[in-house]
Amino acid sequence: QVQLVESGGGLAQSGGSLRLSCAASGFLFSNYGMSWARQAPGKGLEWVSSITNDGSYTNYADSVKGRFTISRDNAKNTLYLQMDSLKPEDTALYYCAQTRLQSRISAAPKGQGTQVTVSS
Repeated sequence: QVQLVESGGGLAQSGGSLRLSCAASGFLFSNYGMSWARQAPGKGLEWVSSITNDGSYTNYADSVKGRFTISRDNAKNTLYLQMDSLKPEDTALYYCAQTRLQSRISAAPKGQGTQVTVSS
């Protein structure tokens, strides 16, 4: 079955960087567009970024555009999110999701998440 395992979260200072990884298994990773989403305390799930199955097209939420970079390595079945210029409002539980569509983020298979905390 689909398994997604996020890692790389932690504590960072405002202006710092973190790189998240998502190891995928149980499906043909190179056939699927993928996304990152996040959920801040007391808030709903928010789409962050998506990438096509071959990595040729990416898109970003306005709140992270220019600071975050999504990428993938299909040979390693791994999705990445490079997060630079972090802000306290980026604090959230970050998930990778098996979909490229913002509308399907809630329903799509996701991992257990990795916590990102940004201090001011």
